Amino acid sequence: MIDWIKSFLDNYTNGMYFPNLQIMDAIEILILTVIVYEIMLWIKNTKAWMLLRGIIMLGVFILLAWIFQMHTILYLAAQSINVLAVAAVVVFQPELRRALEKLGEKNLLSNINPFDRSRENQRFSDQTADSIVEACYEMGSVCTGALIVVEQAIQLNEYEMTGIELDCKVSSQILINIFEHNTPLHDGAVIIRGNRITSATCYLPLSDNMTISKDLGTRHRAALGMSEVCDALVIAVSEETGLVSVAMGGILTRGVKREELRERLSRIQYRSSEPKKFTIRKGWRRR
Repeated sequence: MIDWIKSFLDNYTNGMYFPNLQIMDAIEILILTVIVYEIMLWIKNTKAWMLLRGIIMLGVFILLAWIFQMHTILYLAAQSINVLAVAAVVVFQPELRRALEKLGEKNLLSNINPFDRSRENQRFSDQTADSIVEACYEMGSVCTGALIVVEQAIQLNEYEMTGIELDCKVSSQILINIFEHNTPLHDGAVIIRGNRITSATCYLPLSDNMTISKDLGTRHRAALGMSEVCDALVIAVSEETGLVSVAMGGILTRGVKREELRERLSRIQYRSSEPKKFTIRKGWRRR
């Protein structure tokens, strides 16, 4: 039996090239492994995961065809590889776009520039934060649904264009009036930039996360979807239960208390306004 296995391996590995691995090669393999693992973790809860499983199964099938020298299948696979590559880009377009947006959130150039203070002007005041908190829990007490997006570093101009421009100062009374039942602006999301409401009735992208509770409706799925494509803090008030939920970084926290919501707003309120410190030690380093 052992001789048969050895003979089989000798027949199908004859002529194959086995390179000599160096230390840098092992490091490169480790880096690529981590990258592939992170990509799989990133898309495992999206619709792309099912497509990726299909691609993996197709790859396994082609590998078996190569091992057993099925020339017709290998020829068809070789001829269609370019078409499959283009099709994969088209199919994964939303996921690729989100990946590039996440990479752009790093904003390395502005981080290394100590004179960049453009984002500080967009920080909202304590009065604005208090107004948001007050409005959310006032609406929650009477089960008025609401969806509020608090913009951070990534500007949300493309989503503002889907709504109606307002450009007014944030206040709890205005927010409550916007989301009041049977009013022209109650359907959709409100986007807040700094101390002003830029637009209302905005359409937000829905999340593809397959693990979301079936109890959550379109409003919470939109809040989570928005947090997946940008760095904004999204607040959703349930129309059924009156609970206030917060979505940020692709994570939805349900039923937050008033103090917790105020704390979450405080974190993003001062995160970009703190002065950047640099240490000159073999180059620069950001704190």
